Amino acid sequence: MISGNCIIAQSGGPTTAINSSACGAIFEALNQKSIEKVFGARNGIQGILNEELFDFAEEEAEELKYLKTTPSSALGSCRYRLKQDDSSDYEKIFKVFTKYNIRYFFYIGGNDSMDTVKKIHDYAQKINYEIRVIGIPKTIDNDLVGTDHCPGFGSAAKYIATSILEMSHDAHSYKSNIVTIVEVMGRNAGWLAAASALTKATDLIYLPEAAFDFKQFEKDVRRIYEEKGKVMIVVSEGIKDKDGRYVSTLESVDGHDNFGHAQLGGVGSVLEQYVKEHIEKRVKKIELNILQRCAMHYGSKTDIEEAYMVGKQAVIYGVQGKSGYMVGLKRISNDPYICETELVDIHEVANFEKKLPSHWINKEGNFVTKECIEYLVPLIMGEVVIPTENGLPRYARLKKKLIAQSE
Repeated sequence: MISGNCIIAQSGGPTTAINSSACGAIFEALNQKSIEKVFGARNGIQGILNEELFDFAEEEAEELKYLKTTPSSALGSCRYRLKQDDSSDYEKIFKVFTKYNIRYFFYIGGNDSMDTVKKIHDYAQKINYEIRVIGIPKTIDNDLVGTDHCPGFGSAAKYIATSILEMSHDAHSYKSNIVTIVEVMGRNAGWLAAASALTKATDLIYLPEAAFDFKQFEKDVRRIYEEKGKVMIVVSEGIKDKDGRYVSTLESVDGHDNFGHAQLGGVGSVLEQYVKEHIEKRVKKIELNILQRCAMHYGSKTDIEEAYMVGKQAVIYGVQGKSGYMVGLKRISNDPYICETELVDIHEVANFEKKLPSHWINKEGNFVTKECIEYLVPLIMGEVVIPTENGLPRYARLKKKLIAQSE
């Protein structure tokens, strides 16, 4: 056990549950005798690089409690890749760590954030700086290796399935035929699209893990259209053809983010146009976009409680002397559903992707199996009780007053 201060920060895409993890980590850190001060970094690792820190002791305890049921990234997020062959970033970071006697660093994020955890842990070992570095998982994409599932995914899955069920009721309000195409997030992993199978309203699901073919797509849609007159299609933004090319970027490329990932979106429009030209003129295309990652109003209680748990356990593991790990979730059983935390070596997580298993996709490549659905069901269970104010959700309002910098 070492004494000193800690920094808690968030990174990557916001989720419904990322603040729940922050809440668990903050309160556990405030209760640990070996942790003297608990700082937050504004906008993730960039907040550390820019020495933009705030003290959680300056926040009202009641306000911090609201974090558990507040969506998005209340501490501020970023998408920043630490330089690989340039030590300047690390020198700045460890200058801040030294100045504020930071001995614990907890970073909440997805795959790219775990890359940051790995790099900081490795650099600390290289320069013999004593610090505990722990990654706290979050991503609606559910694509982190080393954990049964990721906090944030369950709530997004619940929102997607619920929205599709509601859309289906809307589509059946009229006698006229209609094809509905719902585009969900998922660059290389189809977990979110797979979650739509939780409702029987979904007819077809197209995933990045199964090569997409327009002719087969036409056959699939036409078969259901001729049978029912209405078709509900769910498609991952990152579906690819047999040559590995994103369907959404076959004609144009919108660019890449700081991690070199293609900026996707628009595959729903591509399929919409195809259906209009070949099957049915009446097509509704819905892109859930950021709604699927910030909809706390119908979040999963299981998801929120597990997110809080991994945040709390990260601090406990750190105080116990662990460093260079991510907190993973280990499923013990499905019925009754039991899940525990475990430590996963960060080098086994960073820069790897967990995709939907091929045996969980049907042979036609247009839906998922019963085994996949059984995996998904426990993750959406329970409803979150959200405090309200004047008829609307009452979310956390942090001051995040920055500490005055001094040389």
